[in-house]
Amino acid sequence: MKQLVTLSALALFFQMTPAGAQDSDLAKKLSNPVASLISVPFQWNYDHGFGPADGNKITLNIQPVVPFSLNEDWNLISRTILPVVWQDDIAGNSGTQFGLSDTTQSFFFSPKEPTSGGIIWGLGPVLLLPTGTDDLLSTRKWGAGPTGVVLRQSGPWTYGGLVNHVWSYAGDDNRNDVNSTFLQPFLSYTTDDAWTFTLNSESTYDWTADEWSVPINAMVAKLVTIDKQPISFQAGVRYYAASSDNGPEGFGARAAVTFLFPK
Repeated sequence: MKQLVTLSALALFFQMTPAGAQDSDLAKKLSNPVASLISVPFQWNYDHGFGPADGNKITLNIQPVVPFSLNEDWNLISRTILPVVWQDDIAGNSGTQFGLSDTTQSFFFSPKEPTSGGIIWGLGPVLLLPTGTDDLLSTRKWGAGPTGVVLRQSGPWTYGGLVNHVWSYAGDDNRNDVNSTFLQPFLSYTTDDAWTFTLNSESTYDWTADEWSVPINAMVAKLVTIDKQPISFQAGVRYYAASSDNGPEGFGARAAVTFLFPK
């Protein structure tokens, strides 16, 4: 009987080991912005210190990523960011607003295989859609520009960067033009048991206002499989190394839940 129990325990262990390895592989793919992996992140962010009234802002970013196979060599990766925002006194004593903000839609044309040097890359257009439901939640501008990403994955490490630039080309003539560059260098480490530690910056330079916003994020994530559904849970903090005159200051917070749908 004791031998049977031992054999059963060993069988259970060997059944669980591949699942753990699969979770680790999925967690590493999640660090790749152009991986051939359907994912639906719900990302919660908190920032404060806006303007003279030290306003507060909570943003829930809904960020589906959907890859499409174009042929044997190329994928098209669709990345959407739809923000749902609650904010209070972000422009002086401006009261409270709640609703949708503007949508950012990116498309990356990316080779299915890395280069001979292990480089993964993608290029394409980025679009700004004025979906905001309030004047203080929207630029009221239509925008477009180029976007690109380049990265390398070596063992447990993923490192690289994502960049885009958006110019406005239509919209409310009474609102400021959009002319902004987004820079996101990133570094992450994924363990064999699917923990991922990430350091990145999501910097924006506003060429119209001549101002930088430089939040630095430190995050930890754990990927688990619940009833055959892979889910990543993430939490972290950020610090604003630089901000616009009316932008957030000091520390902020982030938490996210991501549902993965491997092909």
